[in-house]
Amino acid sequence: MEDLLLLHGTIVTVDTERRIIEDGALAISGDRIVDIGTAEDLAQRHAGKKVIDCRGKMIIPGLIDAHGHAGHTLIRSIAADTNSLWMRVVTPTYYHYVTRDFWYADGLVSGLERLRAGVTTGASIITSMPRADDPVFAINHARAYAELGLREIVCIGPSGLPWPHPVTRWESGKPERRDIAFEEMIEGSEAVIEAVNGSADGRISVFLTPFTIVPSVEPSNASTPDQAVNLTEDDRMQALRVRETARKWGVRIHSDAFAGQIRMAFQDKENALLGPDIHLQHCWGISHEEMDILAETGTHVTHAPPGRSTPVLEMMARGISLAITTDGVSPSRHFDVLQTARLFQSTQHILHNHDRYLLPPGKVFEMITIDAARVLGMEHEIGSLEVGKKADIAIIDMRKPHLMPNWMPVHRLIHQVIGSDVDTVIVDGKILMEGGKVLTADADAALDFGQREALALADRAGLRAHMHDPGWGKLQRTFAEPVRPPQAPDC
Repeated sequence: MEDLLLLHGTIVTVDTERRIIEDGALAISGDRIVDIGTAEDLAQRHAGKKVIDCRGKMIIPGLIDAHGHAGHTLIRSIAADTNSLWMRVVTPTYYHYVTRDFWYADGLVSGLERLRAGVTTGASIITSMPRADDPVFAINHARAYAELGLREIVCIGPSGLPWPHPVTRWESGKPERRDIAFEEMIEGSEAVIEAVNGSADGRISVFLTPFTIVPSVEPSNASTPDQAVNLTEDDRMQALRVRETARKWGVRIHSDAFAGQIRMAFQDKENALLGPDIHLQHCWGISHEEMDILAETGTHVTHAPPGRSTPVLEMMARGISLAITTDGVSPSRHFDVLQTARLFQSTQHILHNHDRYLLPPGKVFEMITIDAARVLGMEHEIGSLEVGKKADIAIIDMRKPHLMPNWMPVHRLIHQVIGSDVDTVIVDGKILMEGGKVLTADADAALDFGQREALALADRAGLRAHMHDPGWGKLQRTFAEPVRPPQAPDC
């Protein structure tokens, strides 16, 4: 690994002083940033390092996506036109039709998408409702990210109810059905932690991730107060076992939460999946009481716009750490965090009476860098460009018509930059992409592999029935006959 000197770029540090350095320079030794300042000063102090000329470019911290999904890249757009049935289509697909090779292919393709968009750290939940019965799924996904050189947080844990949960495995090339008990899901999660947590020189982490923090109520939407009443035996058992397992392995916890669940979880204060070692995605429709609970417990929150009735500003006003995520990429999302941040800002402006004074560009950029690092418990290592931190960096080519004129760089980032403007990506001091060319993988071969695996899955699971026409000439999507989700295969 060569020591590097980035010269003559505009540096947006997101450090404690939020410095922006024109004609700046940044020196890297090993996997750490060792110096930041003006090009004039650093050129003299760091003679002998490999120079990357950053004239006309912007140097920013590597972007962080604290919530996304493994598997979604290779089923993108499937059932996108039947939103009410989407979970009923993808969950059986993941639980009955995927193979181990599928997960390696998805890791390569999703990792390439993130890499090209300047996302150096990404959380990946193994399916939509986590599947932990075969540890090789998560291990293969992590292997792909490790080969690309990225940071990945593998999110693995018990599925939602019912337990035991039916699954189908394809290791022999033929479907083999099993029912997986809750404890087997915990054992599978532990096997993943043991195999990959801290691997790839520390770039791969594992978070324990139950589907939701309270499994007995609505798993993908808000629950009304008459539905979200008291914790069940299953709710308490999941919280206890997740807490015990996280303590055993020293890992953090991530999960989804919706209205009603936070108040219910707080009934079991000893084991509640709330606290500073946890970040919760979504939090749609939560009450003022639940916001107070999040603030009191120090629980972090992540939000994917537009988000249904998520009280973003109210949470932030209470001091709750909140980051923007892509929730990528299915059915119709992407891993471009910069575009997602732009959507977040515009959505909040519209929701609050077109108040364009809310959430200025600087705050929004913090929410995909240092704030995102904070919700992951990694703010001491990544999320800003500071001496001593990991050298995770994205370099953006600003010499493009849509990015001119070259002033007000943070405004430009939030208002105009898109992932394809990223020119160079560095993680742990290693150049992963330079001049738009990925150096750590054969990108064409990886995309071909992903296409083959996606087509094979579509054929196994009958997903072509969910590839609908684009609706030419229609003002509203209609269907000639009922749409039927896939069923488990005959074994």
